[in-house]
Amino acid sequence: MALTRDFQQTVAARVQNDPAFAQALFDEAITLFIHGEPESAKLILRDLVNATVGFEALADEIHKPAKSLHRMLSKSGNPTMRNISAVFAAIQSALKVEVRTQIVMV
Repeated sequence: MALTRDFQQTVAARVQNDPAFAQALFDEAITLFIHGEPESAKLILRDLVNATVGFEALADEIHKPAKSLHRMLSKSGNPTMRNISAVFAAIQSALKVEVRTQIVMV
């Protein structure tokens, strides 16, 4: 009997049961994206999609093939600004969270 749980399942359960955690992940994805770390931001978005709407429903919502969404949210994916914006909007709607970022000027 396995004593560990799959990481994706753990994140999904936490997102579904802890609104503050879901908000924090969403905020982190935005912050990473703004601060020039799109690879990490895409991986967090991928976890959020899996934990909320799922790739098939997201594909229907933003009119893109699910396979393309999987590729664009991979570490090496290269989504357009229009596509990444649509993904952020869909996740925001699914989570019912607000956009909160803290931009620090250096």
